[in-house]
Amino acid sequence: MKLMIFILNKNDVLDKLLEGFSAAGLKGATIIESTGLAVALSRMGSNIFSASIKALLNTEENNHTIISIIKDDQLDIARKVIYRTVGDLSLPNTGVLCTLPLDFVEGTKKRAPVTESEDK
Repeated sequence: MKLMIFILNKNDVLDKLLEGFSAAGLKGATIIESTGLAVALSRMGSNIFSASIKALLNTEENNHTIISIIKDDQLDIARKVIYRTVGDLSLPNTGVLCTLPLDFVEGTKKRAPVTESEDK
């Protein structure tokens, strides 16, 4: 299993991306509104970025970070959904995708609670 982390810069496609994940069988995810370094520095009024660089980095919007535990064989499916929805991740202002291997996962499959008669 893997922990998939996708930082989405194109907020206008979030709904379509989540629908694509669900349709492809990727059912569980946590979506967190997040802020990149450039946006944070811009909001702080940092002098590090000139006005032209701020414009290129689209520093007015937050990102969405999507975290999901996926099976190893679901990574290619997730990548296809991302590329169809977001576009080529090598282009600016699209997103960043990474995975981490997981050696222990509990709680992803829910089962019915044990009844008293089953407990005996």
